[in-house]
Amino acid sequence: MSFSPKAKTILDIAPYVGGESKAEGVERIIKLSSNEGPFGPPPAAVRALQECVSDMHRYPDGGSTALREALATENNIKADQIICGAGSDEIIQFLCNAFLAPGDEIVYSAHGFLMYSIYARAAGANPIAAPEQDLKADPQAILDTVTPKTKIVFLANPNNPTGSYLTKDEIKSLRDQLPENVLLVLDAAYCEYVQEADYSAGHELVDEYGSVVVTRTFSKIYGLGGVRLGWGHCPPEIADILNRIRGPFNVSTAAQVAGVAALSDKDFIHSSVRHNANMLNFVTKYLRGEGLEVYLSAGNFCLADFETPERAAGCAAFLKERGILVRQVAAYGLPSCLRISMGLEEEMMLACEAIKDYGQPS
Repeated sequence: MSFSPKAKTILDIAPYVGGESKAEGVERIIKLSSNEGPFGPPPAAVRALQECVSDMHRYPDGGSTALREALATENNIKADQIICGAGSDEIIQFLCNAFLAPGDEIVYSAHGFLMYSIYARAAGANPIAAPEQDLKADPQAILDTVTPKTKIVFLANPNNPTGSYLTKDEIKSLRDQLPENVLLVLDAAYCEYVQEADYSAGHELVDEYGSVVVTRTFSKIYGLGGVRLGWGHCPPEIADILNRIRGPFNVSTAAQVAGVAALSDKDFIHSSVRHNANMLNFVTKYLRGEGLEVYLSAGNFCLADFETPERAAGCAAFLKERGILVRQVAAYGLPSCLRISMGLEEEMMLACEAIKDYGQPS
């Protein structure tokens, strides 16, 4: 058939490929490829899901009212400035659909989330990657990359897959120097894991500037990747625009009730944060002791450099033979690196021992 110009442009987009979840010929899979929480969903969320099963024939609350009110209370923000979606990437898609036209540009850091460029291209815009400095977003490089065509700057903070972050002062300085008509989107998917006092997810900037959006997710610390739930904190005018283009029932009942319950399960969240910090410290020290460069991470994963693409691919294959799945990140411009999610303590011991068995770089 004959495709329209837009369809032809979409065919140029490389589809997003998630972390592997299967390995043939092994009895046990240790999945460290998708930055998922190692403990499963919070017990409170499991109970809430079980209780709502009998209502699955009913349409969900189209406004996600209870969830937005719970998020507002948890984060000390206004419920009417929250929009919920099927993962935070749906909020990113809404933003691209609402604010980008053919010929517009977005700017993002060189090793940022792949969906920024995919959604921008789908809207007919051009994604422009700003160089990073030592695998960290460079505010000056971002500013230098902005042109009169730039409509959105996307910044994952902390960033996946590098694990680096910008401080709250660096973010505020960036916003101060950006043109007023450029929207700054702070993707804070991993914010709950950050231990450093100089970090902020950026919610305080939303009302201060009117041109900042913060996106968050339930897929990481809250262990709800399978129900697809995320949200955005927006200035009132932007929330109004996004609510006009989202689907009428874009967040399922299951996702809404699980999200409300997960927010209330404080013990689960606190123990998950402690475990992640302990595992990051252990894995980083262990792999560095084996001669690998491991970058400091503020997320629930670490990035290990195997010096060459061949060694990284070889190690990933070696681990897969043992049922240990990690993420190759060549698509992020890091072909010599592997991203390793933090799993249970036994899983991380087995992964580290397998990497040791693979051998040190020459």
